[in-house]
Amino acid sequence: MWEQYDHQVMADTAIGPGSDAAVVRVHGTDKALAFTADVTPRYCKANPFEGGKQAVAEAYRNLSATGARPLASTDNLNFGNPEKPEIMGQFVGCVKGIGAACAALDMPIVSGNVSLYNETDGAAIPPTPTIGGVGLAPHGRHPTPMAFQAEGSEIWLVGETKGHLGQSALLKELWDREDGDAPTVDLEAEARNGTFVRRAPENGLISACHDLSDGGLAMGLAEMAIASGIGATVEWDAALSAAKWFFGEDQARYLVEVPVGRAEALRTAAEAAGVPARRIGVTGGDSLSLGAAAAPVSKLKAAYEGGFRAMMGEEA
Repeated sequence: MWEQYDHQVMADTAIGPGSDAAVVRVHGTDKALAFTADVTPRYCKANPFEGGKQAVAEAYRNLSATGARPLASTDNLNFGNPEKPEIMGQFVGCVKGIGAACAALDMPIVSGNVSLYNETDGAAIPPTPTIGGVGLAPHGRHPTPMAFQAEGSEIWLVGETKGHLGQSALLKELWDREDGDAPTVDLEAEARNGTFVRRAPENGLISACHDLSDGGLAMGLAEMAIASGIGATVEWDAALSAAKWFFGEDQARYLVEVPVGRAEALRTAAEAAGVPARRIGVTGGDSLSLGAAAAPVSKLKAAYEGGFRAMMGEEA
């Protein structure tokens, strides 16, 4: 959709679609706003309360990754027939989760709409409470990009990784399974880690940032590499299985690129803020290497950007 639409109207677009959040300058002012929208229906179906929380938290992370300060939310609550107890239960659980997250992350709902009775032959759509978020982009500097900026930079992982695979994209996409519970969303950790990554660019501690969500660490790294054309070599934490380390979907996490010579400063700042942060790799080359596995960035890009065309029977 965004490939077809002119998203450079009036030339005020600072970061276009395809990143964590789009950033648009407010015409005639010195301000810019970041926008995003997100939800993971698998989470909401498995655990409506945690799924509702996660939708808000991911919007919060998307904005924070660009350096924008989250301001407010809007919702688009899409559900099946609320006259059925299980559907009403999904609705109530999601709304309670959304409310808890909006209060904890200071992202009040300022507008929204509800779409009910979304069913085909009696089968409801998955609960899909989409959350739109808006944030104020940082003054005096460019928003933080998602793409790697240089070769030879260190890659750090912000946030705690336990390897949660319940309701993960790995299970769904490879085996069409929706097993386990949704990941727990620690709202205090979300606020703490988000505040840290928003402020880090001010001190030159990070040059790129990307939040982790569907697909976990592996997907986040691939997206940063595809966006930049720069490869990376990333370590595997042997304390976890490769599946848990690379594809776990633990929340409140970000990937950050740390410029040469700034790693110790980042470590010190993270410790002072009480934020878990660890070095996991380095940028460079034309392949993405995850532990013992590797793939050319060009091949990843072709698969990532050509999938929809291939599904429709068109050449990339």
